[in-house]
Amino acid sequence: MEKQPDGSYEYSFSADKKLMIDKSPMGFETVKRGKIPSAKWIVTGQDRKKVNSVWKPIWGKRQIVPDNYNELTLKLSSSDNSEKMDIVFRAYNDGVAFRYLIPEDSKAELKVLSEVTGFNFSSDYTAWYYNFEKHNIGPELLSGADGERMPVMTIKAGDDQFMAIHEACLDEGEPLKLKSKKGELSFSISSKPHELRPGYHSAWRVIFFANTPGKIVDSHLLELLNPAPEMDFSWVKPGIALWDWRIDGAIWDGFHYGMNYDSWVKMIDFAARQGFPNLVLDANWYGPEFSDDSDPLKGDKAKDVQNIIKYGKEKGVGVWLYLNDVGGKKFPIEQTLEQYHHWGAAGVKYGFMIGNPEEKNIRTKMLTELCAKNKLMIDFHDEPVHPYGQMRTWPNAVTREYCKAQLDGRDIFYPKTFVTSAFVNMIAGPVDMNNGMFDLRQGKTTRVDNNMEVPSTVVSEAARTLITFSGATVIPDIPEYYEKYPELLDFLSAQKMPWKESKTLSGEIGEYIVTMRQASDGVYLIGAATNEKERIVQIPMSFLPKGTFVAEVIEDGDKAHYLTNRETYKVMKKDITRKDILIVKLAPGGGACIKLLLNK
Repeated sequence: MEKQPDGSYEYSFSADKKLMIDKSPMGFETVKRGKIPSAKWIVTGQDRKKVNSVWKPIWGKRQIVPDNYNELTLKLSSSDNSEKMDIVFRAYNDGVAFRYLIPEDSKAELKVLSEVTGFNFSSDYTAWYYNFEKHNIGPELLSGADGERMPVMTIKAGDDQFMAIHEACLDEGEPLKLKSKKGELSFSISSKPHELRPGYHSAWRVIFFANTPGKIVDSHLLELLNPAPEMDFSWVKPGIALWDWRIDGAIWDGFHYGMNYDSWVKMIDFAARQGFPNLVLDANWYGPEFSDDSDPLKGDKAKDVQNIIKYGKEKGVGVWLYLNDVGGKKFPIEQTLEQYHHWGAAGVKYGFMIGNPEEKNIRTKMLTELCAKNKLMIDFHDEPVHPYGQMRTWPNAVTREYCKAQLDGRDIFYPKTFVTSAFVNMIAGPVDMNNGMFDLRQGKTTRVDNNMEVPSTVVSEAARTLITFSGATVIPDIPEYYEKYPELLDFLSAQKMPWKESKTLSGEIGEYIVTMRQASDGVYLIGAATNEKERIVQIPMSFLPKGTFVAEVIEDGDKAHYLTNRETYKVMKKDITRKDILIVKLAPGGGACIKLLLNK
């Protein structure tokens, strides 16, 4: 950071000996004092520190996370010493971050017109952006952006230079939004706090950098910029969860699945057999979800829900309960969540939150904390506030629908959507995309909600459950369709969390991705997925320890295609070591699933 001749303060960012972000503005535009810090402000001191530590998350992408950074705090003050601001910078191996702090001894409280922090990129790079429940925006040249863009903003600056822009530790104010004008290479922040007061601290402004996009996906930068938890979260149990919403209307051997007790029993029994830790009960269990009369404690199937929670406990399967702002606001939320805890529920899926982004962030934080106090995991749906690393402080915040759930819209969700979102949305944190549909027949099904075809292959569906990072991997189908494909079901059952290790082995934004995760029992798993193009992928096994492993490789069938021949696959086994390169063929819209067991 340096002071300019006009008194303003600017920063720049370089990596790999290349200027990536040119001189860019910092600070705030205030109602009474104009831009601060300004020409009349001076640097009164600075503090430096170096941290070399580790973080051991309750659950996440890996068991042990290095927490190494250099920190610089610049202390600034107005000429009369009435207004003060600290700017804290941190440099990590995979990016940089900075935030604004107002010391407690600052005397002024200033209304804010705007945050003036900007990103003046040094060249016309290519970018992709989160786009609510639609296909991501991008690839788009920076000069082509016109208007508002939502983070995460993922940037390709060269063949081996990638960046991403997001925020971490959003304690107050509006969630981050970016804006630009067509023809420019500069982005500014259009979100802001209401005022700068003693004790205020902004969210961290985060710039990721790596030589592959996969390394940004694997980063823990956002979590590390959040504080450590202050409560015991050993009760949080991540893993695969069955779901009753998409099974409604499915028929198998004369049994009609619905969102009812008999179907829940079948789902619990299946989950127990496969070692899946949870079942999610979705909307309408306590009455029509948007009806003011639907009581989330006494309505409709409340007795059945209490009974299925008890049955699940006997089988070792937790049960999640749906709730939204209609029932969550009309009835006392504290009492409701406390009652769910007493019933023995494992978590809450919270949907359709009402309010502007700032109000939604406040309510999201409140609900997360209340759920934690009642030992409930939570999953936010329906255009939630973006993740910003909160899973470190609140490990019960296991996932959010910060994406297009793939069964919600065949018109916009295609294979390219998945392999784009994996490099954009998933950088923000765990996402609930509801992959893993195994009923991929041509034509409409008997299912009640969105009975359209799923544009994928059955192998890709299984692979996507591994690739998608989430503390609750919610899968949508009935037991019989999973049992129809035993090798793929075994791949799902092998996804035992928390993960010991994760690594994006290769991939290109919008093209394909290959992900490795090591399960809690030590088994290595690999998932690969492609866009609409058929491709051959070479996967080096260098991540393996010494020894010989048996690789079970599940590939798409020879004539598989995501539109016309979705449910065909083939299986092979071969011995492999860390020196080998495994070659797999992905059908259009397809994938591959690989399980590696040590050959004893």
